Amino acid sequence: MKGTQKRTRAPSSHRKTGRRWSHRVMETSDALDLEQGIFQQPDPQQIARSLKASAEHSTRRKAEPYRSAMSMLTFYINRAGRTLSNPRRRVLEQAKVELRRLFHPAD
Repeated sequence: MKGTQKRTRAPSSHRKTGRRWSHRVMETSDALDLEQGIFQQPDPQQIARSLKASAEHSTRRKAEPYRSAMSMLTFYINRAGRTLSNPRRRVLEQAKVELRRLFHPAD
C-alpha cells in the first residue's frame, strides 16, 4: 500500500554546538548590555532595576528603554520554557511588574 510507510526526518544540518541560538542572542544582542547573571538574581526589584539601568545606558538599542528592557526579560522567560521552575518564573514575572512600576510610576 502506498503512503503507509512511516516517514522519518532528515538529519539536522545545523551543527551541534551545545549552545542554542537564544544563548547567542542574550550575549550579543544589540538591545542591551546586561549585567552578568542578572536573571538568576533572587530579588525581582534588583532584576528590574538592573534591566532599567542597562536599557537607559545602552547606545545600541533600537526601541525606547522600557520596551527594550521588557523585551529582553520576556525573551528570557519564553526561551527558558519548561526548564524554568515555577518559583523562578514567579520571580521573573514579578520583575516584569516591578519594571512597569519603575518606568511608569503614576500608572
